[in-house]
Amino acid sequence: MIEIDRAGARWTVTINRPDKANSLTRAMLSELADTVEAAAREDVAAFVLTGRGKVFSAGADLDEARAGLATDPVWERLSGAIAALPGLSIAALNGTLAGGAFGMALACDLRLAVPGARFFYPVMKLGFLPQPSDPGRLAALVGPARAKLLLMGGARIEADEAYRFGLVDRVVPADEMEAAIEALVADVTAAPPMIRSGIKALCEGRTV
Repeated sequence: MIEIDRAGARWTVTINRPDKANSLTRAMLSELADTVEAAAREDVAAFVLTGRGKVFSAGADLDEARAGLATDPVWERLSGAIAALPGLSIAALNGTLAGGAFGMALACDLRLAVPGARFFYPVMKLGFLPQPSDPGRLAALVGPARAKLLLMGGARIEADEAYRFGLVDRVVPADEMEAAIEALVADVTAAPPMIRSGIKALCEGRTV
């Protein structure tokens, strides 16, 4: 249910469970985290995360969520691994992003979304706390008030509003998504590792 395309300096990882709205089991999350950690070890220049079908991910598999997955540390392991990647990470949001799946998208460097994609994180309604790093990353992108709008107010927004908020960086038609990704990763995949990791560090306020 996790597809991995290791194409040289670019890896593309696809969540492939469209019959279940790409909801995530613990096994899938562990495989995703293992894959991201492998990409870091291999110093992959560009890492793209996307989904199969019309939904990026509905978050946790409901049965497993009720059994404890909603608060499992595997979510934080995954988002932390993505945030630590030395290369450029892109969430190519082929559709709706919901619940715990927010964490992996927020941890990416860039987020592209198709028109009509919806965004909501209903932890307040479900009675769970979000994963520890998610509110901070969300607030850094959209500001504290809009983070509260999503996490506490239960707001559901679509791609155009998410773009205005700063939650997504570009809204791209589905049939143009691959070309948009290729344009974004062209320079980083051609650059020496020291240059790409150095520029990323400087953008994040870290010393080189």
